[in-house]
Amino acid sequence: MNINREEIIQLTETQGKDWGINHVRRLLALIDIIGEDQDYDRDVVWVATHLHDWGAYGEWKQPGVDHVERSLVVAGDYLKDHDYPEDFTAHVMECIGTHHSGDPNRSIEAILLSDADALDFLGVIGVMRIFSKNPKEMRKAYDDIKKRKEKLLAGGIVLDRSKEIAAERVQQMEWLFTTLEENSAGFF
Repeated sequence: MNINREEIIQLTETQGKDWGINHVRRLLALIDIIGEDQDYDRDVVWVATHLHDWGAYGEWKQPGVDHVERSLVVAGDYLKDHDYPEDFTAHVMECIGTHHSGDPNRSIEAILLSDADALDFLGVIGVMRIFSKNPKEMRKAYDDIKKRKEKLLAGGIVLDRSKEIAAERVQQMEWLFTTLEENSAGFF
């Protein structure tokens, strides 16, 4: 099968800008770590990782439509238009459709993507992601991060290695939160 990686990277970068392509790069780096002892289809993971947020980007985004649902449409159209095999497309679509799911009853490829995506919301990078979306509403960002952290830890991470990394990243977050509270005297 011929995967036009350059085109997929270019589309991800054009529509998702620096944020989108760097998110993909971070996820692929995490997948290399958490998938080290796993047997998985690297092509499925690579394509799914690039396409999983396409519905949240640029001209593909639709107000009021969940980005996962929109990404399924955009990615499905792209894969169909480029004649990817049906079984490959179905596998990529499973990964995209469940990338915010903690259900362990999915393919290893889907679990790798969702675990990596969850980890990208934890640690210093996770904090910075949320604060950058709310630069003038620090309290809102702080509260959003706390809620997301609790949700992810309540069942959003499946693999043991992912859980180890999550624990490390939560420690980083707690240090950062404590320091923020101390340095601001609680006024932020």
